[in-house]
Amino acid sequence: MNNSFHDRQLKLLADYVENEQFKGYDPYDTLNSLINFKLIGEWGPAVITQIQKRNPFNIRPLLGVEKDFNPKGIGIFLKAYIKLYQKTGEKKYLEKSDWLFGWLNNNYSKGFAGKCWGYNFNWANPGGNLPAYAPTVVVTSFVIDGMFDYYKVTKNPDAKAAILCASEYIKNDIPVTSYDEGISFAYTHISKDICYNASLLTAEILARADSVNKSSENEVLINKAIDYVLSRQKPEGEWWYSYNQETGKERKQIDFHQGFILVSLANLNELLTKPRKDVTKAVEKGLFYYRHNQFFENGQSLWRLPKKWPVDIHNQSQGIITFSRLKNFDPDYLDFAVRIAEWTIKNMQAKKGYFYYRKTPLFINRIPYMRWSQAWMMLALAELLTNEE
Repeated sequence: MNNSFHDRQLKLLADYVENEQFKGYDPYDTLNSLINFKLIGEWGPAVITQIQKRNPFNIRPLLGVEKDFNPKGIGIFLKAYIKLYQKTGEKKYLEKSDWLFGWLNNNYSKGFAGKCWGYNFNWANPGGNLPAYAPTVVVTSFVIDGMFDYYKVTKNPDAKAAILCASEYIKNDIPVTSYDEGISFAYTHISKDICYNASLLTAEILARADSVNKSSENEVLINKAIDYVLSRQKPEGEWWYSYNQETGKERKQIDFHQGFILVSLANLNELLTKPRKDVTKAVEKGLFYYRHNQFFENGQSLWRLPKKWPVDIHNQSQGIITFSRLKNFDPDYLDFAVRIAEWTIKNMQAKKGYFYYRKTPLFINRIPYMRWSQAWMMLALAELLTNEE
């Protein structure tokens, strides 16, 4: 598979996304329904969300759920489009980037110490509820990631201001838990659990603020956040998902979040004034585990170790991003990213250009989720094109 093939498939995806005007459905958006699911009991919203996430038939129009902008998805699209502009020099990609940045800069969550963003739907799970647009460090970090790349290309002062403003949200609104090994940033302003990838994504916001401000103001916090996550790496190189302070137990979930952690650590090491050798070693070890335990040789990912099915587009896209982005750790990683992309395009891309959500041995969930599927695959293919010679 060559660059022209990647480019053609990416353009098909871009045509679909732009025809939809970046609006779409999400696996978790069921509570945007006109129906009040609390009427079926306290657990109603969480249960119906999980059912709908697995439902291969899109009944959202019947429930009154409308296509909408997802701030995280818009942030990911921004990063993809500005990368495509850097790669091709085509003005149309810059124009889309300008629009995406403008939308994000005007549509942030109000009432916090700085600019921040949340999902466009109520979030309900057994651990609690979060109203629509309540900000999280994860959504905010991916928005700032897109803005950071946009700023590096355009030098738009509004982008710099937004990045610095987001760092104030982190420092003033997000709880920090201290351990002997380091610190961990909370997922939201009301969170209790310790989520490793979320804490690193938070540190990335602070690191990008330092970068645009040409300072090292936040490096003590950043290094302590890195220290804690490194202390949680397992002997074979993987991380579990989170730590519950109340029970003292870790949640063993190994999936695309491994890719998040690896890319975050690499990003932070590049942004620090003094790169850390222990971070490099941790990434090398984690990449080896990720490559040899979470993917088959043909480029198909496992779902959550040790489960093979379903194949989730998020695992596929993150694999492409991680092995493209971190190709310098091993010359074979870029080739493997190409292999993942080839498998994904052949097995999970529709003729109209969009990517399917999940594939099982018996059926394919073809719902074209905008944030979960299209945004991540747009970034994955843009990252691959950027890193290919």
